[in-house]
Amino acid sequence: MLWIDPAILALFIPTFFFVSVTPGMCMTLAMTLGMSLGVRRALHMMWGELLGVGLVSVLSVVGVAAVMLHTPLLFSVFKYVGGGYLLWLGLQMWRSRGKLALSAESDARPEQGALALALQGFITAIANPKGWAFMVSLLPPFIQASRPLAPQIITLVALILCIEFACLLLYAGGGRTLSRFLAGEGNVQRLNRVAGALMAMVGLWLALG
Repeated sequence: MLWIDPAILALFIPTFFFVSVTPGMCMTLAMTLGMSLGVRRALHMMWGELLGVGLVSVLSVVGVAAVMLHTPLLFSVFKYVGGGYLLWLGLQMWRSRGKLALSAESDARPEQGALALALQGFITAIANPKGWAFMVSLLPPFIQASRPLAPQIITLVALILCIEFACLLLYAGGGRTLSRFLAGEGNVQRLNRVAGALMAMVGLWLALG
């Protein structure tokens, strides 16, 4: 017997792709890092973000999210700390300072650590109450009580991560292309300001959303 009804998969895949590809905090972050770091280094943020999305997905299915959504203090800690950190990074980039900003002298790539990038993605994924609410409302209807639970969760989460990763790559690649356009005439300061404004927007979105 199949783990999941093919008809359910045929509905789930386009539904989640549409939601995932819609601009949001994680996609904006991917585009920002694609602009400032390039797609390859933005991959570090992506695996952290995917880890967070996977965690949110699994907990949403097993019902833990329903409890967490009623503990606003827990979300407030993640939201304000994570949002404040991203806002600070954005302001640093706007001023062409910090590890994410491009250098006008050498045009060298910044060297922010892989773990720090992954942490940015993870915090952005798990500290978004709207993300939790969406997973709580989306995933349970696709779970069939008549079939084994664990294989269904594994299959759905694997599909979610594949779709999310594809969309992150799409946004990071778009950011990289935009960076070439903005810096086409050597205007590195303009590139830093655009990337910094986007990063600050993600921080404010996370903290105030």
